[in-house]
Amino acid sequence: MRNNGKEVDWQPRRARLDEAPVVADLWLLSRRASIPLIPLPTHSDFEVRAWFKEVVFPSKDVWVIEAPDHLVALMVIGNVWIEQLYVHPAWNSRGLGSRLLELAKRERSRLELWTFQSNAGARRFYERRGFVTAKVE
Repeated sequence: MRNNGKEVDWQPRRARLDEAPVVADLWLLSRRASIPLIPLPTHSDFEVRAWFKEVVFPSKDVWVIEAPDHLVALMVIGNVWIEQLYVHPAWNSRGLGSRLLELAKRERSRLELWTFQSNAGARRFYERRGFVTAKVE
C-alpha cells in the first residue's frame, strides 16, 4: 500500500514505552471523534496519558500501526480482552482495525470485547469479524 507515493508497511508492531504519550494522544483524538456515539472520556488528558504510561503499558500488550510520520491505529490486549482498538479518524476504512483484530486472534485463543451499544458502526465491525453480542442480564 502507498501513502503519498511511499511504500508503507501496515503491519502492526508492539508499541514502545516511550510512545505511551503518543498512543494516549491517538486514543484521545479517536475517542473524541466518536462523540456523540460514545460518551466523552471522564478523565483529563493528563490522567489518560499517565494511565497509558503507568498502567496500560506495564500490564497489557500494546500494538500500533504507523504511517511514515505518525501512529494511525492502536490496540490494547489483556488476557482475553481487547481493551482498546482505535483508528485515527482520518485513517478509518483502510483495513487497519481489521489488521489489528487479525493479530489479536493470532495472539489469543479466546477473545472478548465490549463496545458502547450506541456505537452501531463498531458493533457492525466486530460482528462482521465473527464476534457475537452477549446477553447481559
